Amino acid sequence: MAGTVAAVSSNGTYSFGKPNRESITLLAGLGVEGDVHAGTTVKHRFRMRRDPSQPNLRQVHLIHEELFEEVREAGFDVAAGQLGENVTTRGVDLLGLPAGARLRLGAEAVVEVTGLRRPCVQIDRFRKGLMREVAGRDADGGVRFRAGVMGVVVRGGAVRPGDPVGVLLPDGPHRPLDVV
Repeated sequence: MAGTVAAVSSNGTYSFGKPNRESITLLAGLGVEGDVHAGTTVKHRFRMRRDPSQPNLRQVHLIHEELFEEVREAGFDVAAGQLGENVTTRGVDLLGLPAGARLRLGAEAVVEVTGLRRPCVQIDRFRKGLMREVAGRDADGGVRFRAGVMGVVVRGGAVRPGDPVGVLLPDGPHRPLDVV
């Protein structure tokens, strides 16, 4: 499984969306250089209120560009960066990856997938009704979250639109992604 980077985004302040950039730099153990969510401990506001010392398993947020096409068919116009992701990919089944899968982004950067992003009410504030498109129930009644995956930076490096995305699956039995 291989794909490409469709867009990269970052923001140094707390806001829902993140502006697209020509490139971002991933820093090992920290996240996206200059992004408000970078750090070794959790930076998500809600999680910081609960326990600011917990490890940051959400250093990098990735979404598959195909999601934007799917929600467009349901009447929602969403572009790269608008749901707060740092890296928008194309051609990689992010939601189908197991926990611990590693994504090589560009020539050097490596991100280890830690889990699913739990969609929050800000998605409906951005576009009323969009939450139902990115969170809901599957055919078997199980909860499905489609708002991307989260990861930690294992190896740093620059990432740009057009860069290749390679996937390295972990050894052993694969664990499905859970919310982080």
